[in-house]
Amino acid sequence: MTDIWGVSSNMLILTAIICFLASVALTPIVKKFAIKIGAVDQPNQRKVHEKIMPRLGGLAIFISMLLGFAIAQPHSEYTWPLLIGATIIVLTGVFDDRFEISPKVKLLGQILAAAVVIYGGVQVPLINLPFGGTIDLGYFSIPFTLLWIVGITNAINLIDGLDGLAAGVSSIVLITIVTMALIMGNSMFVVIVASILLASTLGFLVYNFHPAKIFMGDTGALLLGFMISVISILGFKNITVFSLVLPVLILGVPISDTLFAIIRRIVNKQPLSAPDKSHLHHCLLRLGFSHRKTVLIIYSMSAFFGVAAVMLSKSTLWGAALIITIVLLAVQFIVERVGLIHENYRPMLNLVRKFANSKR
Repeated sequence: MTDIWGVSSNMLILTAIICFLASVALTPIVKKFAIKIGAVDQPNQRKVHEKIMPRLGGLAIFISMLLGFAIAQPHSEYTWPLLIGATIIVLTGVFDDRFEISPKVKLLGQILAAAVVIYGGVQVPLINLPFGGTIDLGYFSIPFTLLWIVGITNAINLIDGLDGLAAGVSSIVLITIVTMALIMGNSMFVVIVASILLASTLGFLVYNFHPAKIFMGDTGALLLGFMISVISILGFKNITVFSLVLPVLILGVPISDTLFAIIRRIVNKQPLSAPDKSHLHHCLLRLGFSHRKTVLIIYSMSAFFGVAAVMLSKSTLWGAALIITIVLLAVQFIVERVGLIHENYRPMLNLVRKFANSKR
């Protein structure tokens, strides 16, 4: 087929297949390696699993991704900064999976990885406004980009609480990014990189979906969060409308879960770094959903955000306003229904109930 992406479309498909098969083949090897070096996850009262599980599964995703880069060889000024940053983030994750390093050291690794890609030119220089005009970030461009990369990296890490959850949600996010990049034709480098990462993640998901045989660990969660954060910047920074809204919407599940975790800890007067069992997946489990159903529900939520983002990119201004309104109402409903902030926090549901009673 015609060369339209720096590599032929046939070569890209072949590369994705090779990455998928490589990930499937490498994951059992990584599992044995994780057990041998003691990179295992011990059960405790905060975690859902009840037996010792090998982690470090993200290493299979990373090696498969590197193989994809070697085959496709996407030509871009961002290739080497991205690969160096990803290597730093993977090394940070490997050390955490094996030795459980402190949050400060882990954050330092994330900042260093982000600094590498920022130095390599990955930045958000301005934000396009929906009603016209732009906000030039100027000197704030670097700290804003750093905050985005570190924030999304940790958001993906926070949702990694059930078998297949982070891998599946990340895959849906990557499918959405590839779809939108193809529709808009604004970054074929993003299409190639996201496709390689998607195929590698799906290969790992074969072993990670419930009941999981291996966890991705921080090696995988940090890698996926880092790569997605950078890809989203490269894919949407040149869009003339809603440049900030689109990646936020695509990443709706991890961003909203992180946001409400922060709100919940402020309301309960807890440290922001304090762990708890009130994340979205914990709340759904408490409502009586099985492990598998909880994961599938969150997959559906992520797909909802992805479809909304695609529709938003093709909408008029008023159509976009309607889509955003529907999404915000849906988020508020879910937050209240599952008790994401507090089980008694139900302003919208109480208002609807009062209105319904007044009509009787």
